[in-house]
Amino acid sequence: MKRRPFVLKFKPGCKDAGLLTLSGLWNEVRRALDRQGIANFSVWSIQDFLFCYGEFPDEATPSASESAAAAAWENALSPFCEVFAAQDTLPLMYHDIGIVREDKSLIRHRVFATKLKPGCAEEYKRRHDGLIEARGDKVSEGPESNFTIWNANGYIFGYCELVKSFDHEMTDAEKASTIAWETRQLEIMDWLTDDVDWITGEKHDKMQLVCQQ
Repeated sequence: MKRRPFVLKFKPGCKDAGLLTLSGLWNEVRRALDRQGIANFSVWSIQDFLFCYGEFPDEATPSASESAAAAAWENALSPFCEVFAAQDTLPLMYHDIGIVREDKSLIRHRVFATKLKPGCAEEYKRRHDGLIEARGDKVSEGPESNFTIWNANGYIFGYCELVKSFDHEMTDAEKASTIAWETRQLEIMDWLTDDVDWITGEKHDKMQLVCQQ
């Protein structure tokens, strides 16, 4: 299975019409995804971006009819948005796959977006590589699962499935650790979503789920 996200960006003033068009197409798109064996596909919106995440078979070869369906979807959305970062062009910046829950009723999503400051992509990756190195070969049961972070032309998009059975109120130690990490991250990026508003006192929009398979 391959995780293959991509990002679309709405043209100025076209977001509402584009979302309405996508909603009308969704049942057809979902059937096409199922026929191709594409799983866990979801579309998320923040500002003028659509972050699209899906898990594709290793040897996915769409039929002529499936390719035509994809082309029809793209054509229908083309008046409203354009490709910002195509599939297989987003570098993977971090991963913590852990134990993936096939039953998605056991998880809740955390999907987020930030914008890297100029020249900071390498430092962002270096810091997250340090987290992977510290984890070593350990496979965590939670709370984070199926967690990947991607770089879309200087914009960061993260997809994470949080295991509900691990939900709890943060301890003082966890709060202190989170504040220290996120404050340091503000040196190299700015948030688009509201994940750290509780730390900074700023106001950002929530990531919105648009469609889900």
